[in-house]
Amino acid sequence: MAQQAQISKKRKFVADGVFNAELNEFLSRTLGEDGYAGVEVRVTPIRTEIIIRATRTREVLGEKGRRIRELTSLVQKRFGFPENSVELFAERVENRAACAMAQCESLRFKLLGGLAVRRACYGVVRFIMENGAKGCEVIISGKLRAQRAKAQKFKDGYLISTGEPKKHYISEAVRHVLMRQGVIGIKVKIMMSHDPEGKMGPALQLPDNIIVHEPKDDAPLMQPAAEEAQDYE
Repeated sequence: MAQQAQISKKRKFVADGVFNAELNEFLSRTLGEDGYAGVEVRVTPIRTEIIIRATRTREVLGEKGRRIRELTSLVQKRFGFPENSVELFAERVENRAACAMAQCESLRFKLLGGLAVRRACYGVVRFIMENGAKGCEVIISGKLRAQRAKAQKFKDGYLISTGEPKKHYISEAVRHVLMRQGVIGIKVKIMMSHDPEGKMGPALQLPDNIIVHEPKDDAPLMQPAAEEAQDYE
């Protein structure tokens, strides 16, 4: 964030957190239709780089880069960055099935389009599982059919809930859908598969993962020399 005056460490962390939260909120509202999947801020001595991750980068960039220039101008004016000190980039999400934000937005637009709740949720769960995820869970709550609000869960596969691996393996997102009958809440949790290269999933192995090796070929047993001598006698 553009900070000219010297501030304490505590205030700097709070200011950075508020900046990240507001930027994420602004981009998720603006680029929700284009498969927005998160933002990363890199601060260098020369400039601040903001990397927008999305499933459809062409729409984020716009015609001849027009849209990304508009977004850069808005961010610069809102947060008081000096001229040419902030730059926005668009990065494509390789596996959109493993991105909870993208799937949440997909489900949101399905519901707004009038698709039945159960069918929409099962469609998302099946798409996630078919693209190599280890497990997933979709929770949807609100006035689904009748006037009484309720919650429904759709689960498939293996899903961890606690511990250090949760930080690496679980992708989670929450969205609110403004339907005619009221607000519906959506929560999507995806457990990614292990990838040694770290591209399609975390490179860190699960701590309770057990690898069973194939047994080695047993060498033929040889008779001791003393016993052989007795046999000849």
